[in-house]
This record gives sequence, C-alpha cells and structure tokens, in this order.
Amino acid sequence: MITNVMGRTVTAAEIARLAGVGRAAVSQWRRRYPDFPREVGGTATRPRFDLAEVEEWLRRQGRLEPRSVEDRLWWTLAVAGDDPVATLGLLGEALLRDQNGSRARARAIPDGTDPRRLARLVRDARAVAADLGAAQTFDLLRQRLMADPAGRGRDVPDDLADLMAALAGVRGGSVFDPACGLGGLLRGAVRAGCAAAYGQDLDADAARLARVWLGLQETPGEVAVGDSLRADAFAGTLVDAVVCAPPFGQTGWGQEELAYDPRWVFGVPPRTEPELAWVQHALAHLRPGGRAVVLMPPAAAGRRAGRRIRGELLRRGALRAVVALPAGAAAAHAVPLHLWVLRQPVPGQPTPTHVLLVDASTLTGPDRPRSWLRDFPVASICAWLDTNDARRVPDEAGRAVAIIDLLDDDVDVSPVRRAPDHGSADSAGRLADARRELVELLADLSALVPDFAVDEGGNGAPVTTVAELARAGDVEILGPTRPGRDETPDRPVSTAPPVMTVKNVLNGTPPAHAELPALPVVEVREGDVVIPVTARRLVARVVGPDEVAVLGPNLVALRPAEGVLDPWFLAGQLSTSANGHRQASSLAGVVRFDPRRAQVARLPFEQQRTYGWAFRQLALFGVALRRVGALGDDLIRVATDALAAGAIRFDDRTETRSVRLPSARRLRS
Repeated sequence: MITNVMGRTVTAAEIARLAGVGRAAVSQWRRRYPDFPREVGGTATRPRFDLAEVEEWLRRQGRLEPRSVEDRLWWTLAVAGDDPVATLGLLGEALLRDQNGSRARARAIPDGTDPRRLARLVRDARAVAADLGAAQTFDLLRQRLMADPAGRGRDVPDDLADLMAALAGVRGGSVFDPACGLGGLLRGAVRAGCAAAYGQDLDADAARLARVWLGLQETPGEVAVGDSLRADAFAGTLVDAVVCAPPFGQTGWGQEELAYDPRWVFGVPPRTEPELAWVQHALAHLRPGGRAVVLMPPAAAGRRAGRRIRGELLRRGALRAVVALPAGAAAAHAVPLHLWVLRQPVPGQPTPTHVLLVDASTLTGPDRPRSWLRDFPVASICAWLDTNDARRVPDEAGRAVAIIDLLDDDVDVSPVRRAPDHGSADSAGRLADARRELVELLADLSALVPDFAVDEGGNGAPVTTVAELARAGDVEILGPTRPGRDETPDRPVSTAPPVMTVKNVLNGTPPAHAELPALPVVEVREGDVVIPVTARRLVARVVGPDEVAVLGPNLVALRPAEGVLDPWFLAGQLSTSANGHRQASSLAGVVRFDPRRAQVARLPFEQQRTYGWAFRQLALFGVALRRVGALGDDLIRVATDALAAGAIRFDDRTETRSVRLPSARRLRS
C-alpha cells in the first residue's frame, strides 16, 4: 500500500511535474484562476503550496486522473527533490542494494532533496517492488521520467537504440558507450543480447541511472563518471562494439590539450569538428573487426574542416556506411540526423573499395510519421557489412559508392547529396502511378463534397454529458493512456498489434507497428470512438472494421453501448466547436480534452443513425482532402526532380502552351 502524501507542500516546479506541464503553465494558472491554491510557505520567489489543495484543484480542472499505484509512486518521487533524475538515481541505488543483499551505506543526499520524503519514497518503492520486482519498478519510473515534459530526462528513443545495436552487431559481445547519458543505447544493447556493457558520461546523475539499470538487469559491466575525451575511464579497453550519440557542436571539447593524443590515428580533429573526435575515440576502443555506430549531425558529412579526416576514414576502410535518418527519428532533434557505421580495420585484410550510402530520410511522411522502421533495410545493410561485397547491394539498402569517387575536394559522404537522380524509368513509373492515383482521388472527392439543406429550426434536442452517459451505462470510457511499455513476457514484439497514435487520429491514417507503447494496454475494436487527450484541435475517430489496434499514449477510447448510441453520431457531437471551447487550453494553442465534460444531444437511436451517416460523410471528406494534399505534394516533388533530370516532359504543343493558366492570386483566394 502506498503511503498517503496528504499534508505535504510542493513548489510550482513540482506542481508542473504533477500535472505534466511546463513551469510557465503553473505561473499562468496562478494569474488566471482566482481559485488556484494560495501559497502556504516558502519565499516570494519560491512559494510552496499545500499538496492536498493542489491535487483537488487539478482534479476539478480535469488535469489529475484517479491514481494507480504506479502514478502515486511517481508523484511521490516528483515531490521528493528538486531534480527527479537525481532522486530516481538515489532510489535505484537503494533498490539495487536490496536486490544484491548489500549493507553498503547509501551515498550522501544532495542539496534540494528532502530526506524525509526520500525515505518515504524508498519505503513506497520497496512495497511496489515486493510485487513487481526491483527491476520493473525502477523501469516504470524511468519511463515516466522520459515522458516528463518538465524534467531533463531525455534520451535516445528505444527504436533508434535498437536499430543502432542491430547495425553494430552487439549480440554476444561487449559494448561501450562513451557518452551514455541516461543509458538509452546501453539498454538497446542489452535488449539485443550483449554480454557486457560499459559506459561513461560527464553527468554524474545520468551515469548513476545507467549504472543502476544495468545492475538491476544483472548485466556485467560498469558505468563511469567523467569527460570521455579528456579523462577516458576505459583507456586501453577494447570492446566488440561501440554505440554512441555524442553531444553536438561542443567547440570547447579540449582540442588544445589533446592535440597529440594517440587516438587521432586519422588526423587531429579541428576545434569545430568535435564529432570527428568522438568517431576516432569510438574506433580507439574497438577490437580489430569490431563495429561502431555513431549518431552524427548531417553537417559532419560535408563540412570542409573535416574533409581530411573523412578522407582518411575512407582510404583505410574505417567508414563503412552512412545512413540518413528521417527527421524526428531522434526525439530531441528535429533535423534528419545520420548514422555512421565504422569498422576497426583488420591487419592483413584487403582494404574495402566501396562505402554504403543509405537515404532513409524518405521512409516517413504525414501518413506514417513513426513507422519508418518497418521499411528500414536493416537486414540487408548488416548482410552487406558482413560480406563486404560491393557488387552485391540489394536495391532497398541504398547504393555502394566507390571510395575513389568520394575523394574529391569536398569528401562529402552525405547520402542525400550522393543519391541517384530521379531520371530513371522507375522514377517515371512512380510518377505515373502517383498521377493516376491523384486523378482517381479527385474524382472521388467531388462525390464526397457535402450537399445539405438549411434547417433553421434545429433538432431542439436536450443535451447530456459523456460523464452522465457513462454513469447510465450507455458508454464505457477506456483510458486515458500514458507513455509506458507493456513488459508482458508472453507477447513477442513481432506479434504485437498495431498502435493507434494521436497523429493517426488527427490525420486519419491507419495504425501501424509504431514504437509508442502506452499503459494501460487498451485494445480498441470496431465502433470505438478514439479522442486525443492533448491536441491542437478536437478530433474524434471511429475505429473501422480492419483497424484492430492498441491505444498509443495520450488517447481515450469511448465504447458506445450497441443499439443505444451510434458511434458516428457520438464522434460528430464530440468534435463540435462548442465542445472545444469548453476544454482547457494553453497559450501555445494545445487543447487538453476531457471527454467526460463534452456535451452530446439526446436523440432516439434511429435519428442518431441519420446524423451519424452525415458525420461519417464529413469525416471521409476530410480524410480525402488530407490525402489529396499529401499526394499532390509528393507528385510535385517527384515531377520537379524528374523534369529537371530530363526523364519526363510536359506537353509542348503550341496550342497547349497557349492555354491561359489561372493566377496564383486567384488560387490562393
């Protein structure tokens, strides 16, 4: 049983963590809402509020759902100290000591952590761990930390970590991450079956979290604290694989003091090329034949300051592949980053003559924002890296480029710049298919344009709320969901159902096998109405017959009683502007939607079905419009490339060119 937290006080920053918002939102609440709890202590710059009053106010605002045991444990952690990363590290060490049966003394409690609250947190966590186990308890809290918008818990996403571990070939070998942070890449290596994991990071609290996680998983290895470039804690240690997401753009990385460092086998990195220092640091820790995968900014592939080092990496066969990732593949970076796959040359083996360039940046788009991994040719790339045969490159794995062709004045290894032009017959064929699909869709669109007659009287029906419908048993409310991973051991990842995300709901796209797990696990079925908890506009989506899926994070599903409430009628009623205005919103325009407060007209079921048919037509019209827009953008991009390459031509007859085109001003109006 979790200890009651009533009677304690919290700061504004802690309120932000409890509500899952930013610090500025709490300041706005204090100014805008007269009933916001008054401060009960603290100082003018750091006031404290009664936690019980804050919880009650948040609950009235629809920002605090009924707590599960895990929720209460997380919120206990959130108010135990100023920094949840440091607090979770202290808790993890306590759980690790319990698991190992150690009587070692706990480390000193840092400033900003309340010893009494920390002790209560440890007692509560031990109670949960008695049922779930120490490793799963710690992992649940770590996942909440990653999803906390008010905290500093940011790490490499699990999907990208798994991809990097696969490309590095970590299974059965030792792995090193010289900039491990919170341990996301080491976690991916453990999931991939590594035998031992080592890491180092300058942030002591982050390194502690990584060390605790490895300890609770009983994975051999060590995580050290310190600057890997200036003070390498594993100097002389060679491993089978290196995975690394180094800090970008740090010009003060120690270039002057490390000018004669023996790690710079391929050249002394310039002050403006810190990423190339990390690349050589990774290679220095690899056994001959070992593989490293480093997350790199795209500029590092073509900056003039680094061309000599890139040239040496190519000449000696150390750089084996460069992969351009889709934008957003690394959560903290909106730009499309690169993966550099490197190999420590083996003495006596022939030097490779080709390097593999893979442009995976096109594997995403508005209709599949996070499903790019489904189409990523990881198996083909790994097979090419293992065989090292430049003549056998599967079409989907990019193209093998002769190293001699890259050794020009720029030594640019960017896959996008080295990609083949769109002048091939295949591109022309894809262009014809896209045009045909667009023409067919435009023909269907005309039939979907709503045709209506004005009814000035309205339906005059009384209204009720979703909460009242739920109490009457007319609808079941499932969720809301939050970020979290289902650790059910008997469900293989390959057989897991698709995940319906917020973007699927907003864009009308089908659910896919995305990497966005959520808890609780809610499986939706035909006729369920799915609503985002937070979004820039209110959209309700009715689940179709072929859309068996589980809810992703921040979604609610409403399940209408059969024969009582029509799903399309309910979805249309929920999506009205009036219901949107009743919800709480931020200055950024993001609406926090509580479906229980939404109003729904009371109509007989047969009349609901009539309205439901109309609502469905409007929804299909919206889906078709968005599809036309996306398909049109793609058609313009491909046609522009193909026309510039001379692969296609437009009708150049005189009478065709004399046709007057509509003005841009008219089209925009």
